[in-house]
Amino acid sequence: MILKILPVGELQTNCYILGDEKTKQGVVIDPGGDFEIIEEHLKKLRLKLKYIVLTHGHVDHIGALAQLKKATRAEILIHSKDSAMLYDPNQNLSTFSGDKIIATKADKLLEEGDIIQCGGIKLEVLHTPGHTPGSISLLTDKMIFTGDALFCGSIGRTDFPGSSYQKLISSIKDKILTKEDDLIIYPGHGPSSTVGEEKRNNPFLNGNLF
Repeated sequence: MILKILPVGELQTNCYILGDEKTKQGVVIDPGGDFEIIEEHLKKLRLKLKYIVLTHGHVDHIGALAQLKKATRAEILIHSKDSAMLYDPNQNLSTFSGDKIIATKADKLLEEGDIIQCGGIKLEVLHTPGHTPGSISLLTDKMIFTGDALFCGSIGRTDFPGSSYQKLISSIKDKILTKEDDLIIYPGHGPSSTVGEEKRNNPFLNGNLF
C-alpha cells in the first residue's frame, strides 16, 4: 500500500494519501488545506482518487475539500453526525477563522462498522466521538488513522460545541486501546505513535496526568 503524509494548512493537519499499488486507486483522508500540494502528489503517485474520507468536519480538516472534489469527482465520506459541518460555517468553526467554508454535501454517510474498500485497501470505520459527535477512526491491518481523537502523547480538544471529554476518553479506551500494541497510530496532527506507546506514556490515558 502507498502511504503519503502531507502536513497541510495553517494548523499543519496531517493529510493522508493512500494508494493501491495494483489498481492505482486512491483515498485521501482529511484534505485540510493546500489543495495544490495534494493534487501534485496524487499526480506524482499516478493515483485515481476514489474517496475523500473525513475523520470529522472541522475547518482544518476540510479546507481543500471543495477543490479536491471538483478536480477529482471522488466520493466524499463522513460520519452522519458530522455531515452538516461540511456546509455550516458555524459548525465547522470556519466562521471564527475569518474565511467561511461552505464545501459540499457528502456522497455517503458513514456509520460504525462500515468498510471502505479501495482496490486492495480496506478501511474499517470506528465511531470515536468526543472531539466531535461524528468523529471516526479508520482501521486497517497494521495502522489506524485517529483524526483528532488521539495524538502522540495527547488527546483531542473537548472545548468545542458538541465535544465531550468523557465520550472521548471512552472512545479511545474502548475502540483504540483494545487493539494490539504494535498497531501504528496516524493522528490528525503531529507524529505517529503506537497503541502500546499511548497506553504506557499518554498522561490522559494512564492516570499520570495529575
